[in-house]
Amino acid sequence: MFTLAPNHGAMEDLAELEGATSGRLQAQEGGLLDLEPKELVFGRPGHTFINAAFTYTRPGGNRFNDDERGAWYCAFQVETALAEVSFHLSRELEAISRFENVTDYAELVADFIGQFHDLRGEDLAADPCLSADPAVAYPAGQSLAKWLRKEKDSPGLIYPSVRATGGTCLVAFHPTLIQNLRQGAIWRLEWQGTLQPEISRP
Repeated sequence: MFTLAPNHGAMEDLAELEGATSGRLQAQEGGLLDLEPKELVFGRPGHTFINAAFTYTRPGGNRFNDDERGAWYCAFQVETALAEVSFHLSRELEAISRFENVTDYAELVADFIGQFHDLRGEDLAADPCLSADPAVAYPAGQSLAKWLRKEKDSPGLIYPSVRATGGTCLVAFHPTLIQNLRQGAIWRLEWQGTLQPEISRP
């Protein structure tokens, strides 16, 4: 911090720069195309992590959210969460053709309220929103999620992990559903020239 900001004035300048470039802070003030500031949460432990999940979106979105509104993704088992995170970061590394990276992730544990729609079951295995191919799954999943959220007032979805066989994931559509957020273990994902990372506890 003090290497970047040797005095109080410089720290204020950095804070102003962060405010001008932070998608989370901007969304807290003005919202996103499909997210109003009043939907975000404040004054509870970890509220910045919760709000970030809904305000930092990636171009093209993800399986159950588009780039106009984020969502909170998690898994029932830590192994499933690590498989999901590994897949997505591997995609980013593949995009730059450089599988060299070390990232430490803090496990976040949360409780949820609400009756979530459930996509588990053999009859749903062929649903396009559960495809392993993002080009197939994301448009289908985003359409389903938007319909459930707006027409059925759904809190979110429970669905089988596409990246971890036998794993179960959950996506929450609203920030207020995420309760009692606390930190769990620290996990290190390390890529050394291979598509799959080595996973360890630092």
